[in-house]
Amino acid sequence: MEKRYAVVAGSAGGIGSECARMLLAQGWEVFGLDVREHEPAMSADAGPGTFTPLRCDVSDTASVEAAFAAIAGHTRSLNALVCCTGIIRVGALDQMSIEAFDAIFAVNVRGPWLCARTAVPLLEGGSSSDYPSRIIFLSSVAAFRPKLNGGAYAATKAALETITRAFAGELAPRGILVNAVAPGPVDTPFVKQASASAPSGSYKPGGQSPIPLGRMASSRDVVNLMKFLLSNDSNNLVGSIVATDGGISAVRM
Repeated sequence: MEKRYAVVAGSAGGIGSECARMLLAQGWEVFGLDVREHEPAMSADAGPGTFTPLRCDVSDTASVEAAFAAIAGHTRSLNALVCCTGIIRVGALDQMSIEAFDAIFAVNVRGPWLCARTAVPLLEGGSSSDYPSRIIFLSSVAAFRPKLNGGAYAATKAALETITRAFAGELAPRGILVNAVAPGPVDTPFVKQASASAPSGSYKPGGQSPIPLGRMASSRDVVNLMKFLLSNDSNNLVGSIVATDGGISAVRM
């Protein structure tokens, strides 16, 4: 198979880490962006592909541009960008500080936008009629079903879904397919920490209604959908927001 190159933003843990491991197992060359340290095992034994960690604050223009300049030093083309970065600030909107509100939008909205706009020239270079390049954003069912004390996070995901559709229309003619994955609650440290930090436990991982499937998703559940979106089986999906939420968005319970 021809060598393929991907950038995974937010690759030091949770869904991003699982995504990087999936790509490495398939033999991709993966550049991992994160402000956190990556596990040493990611580079050592994650699969036949190779992993290059890059420290990057996706909310900072200079940091993103420096990371992609380093990537361009390795390859002049990319086949995929997967944006899994995200933070959450829990609390009622009328009590949230301006600093917390700005921070969550900076990472969850500005960050994916900065990564995508900076990656476009490399993604164009990696696109072909046989295999279009891809951008996948990580959204959430919270975009249309916000949880109590999770309004700011939900607003960032609603904004990201609009950016997904806008980018999709702009970039499809240039050989880049843009879609988003919208999980429900996922069993990751990110979700557990958000629940623990909420006032009186009011931010529940499962929201205010049960999950029809009866369990939280795993990171692997989400990454399996990303794997499909990165394949040529998804070539007709453009600007789609694909839910993988155990039925939360399907019914009211």
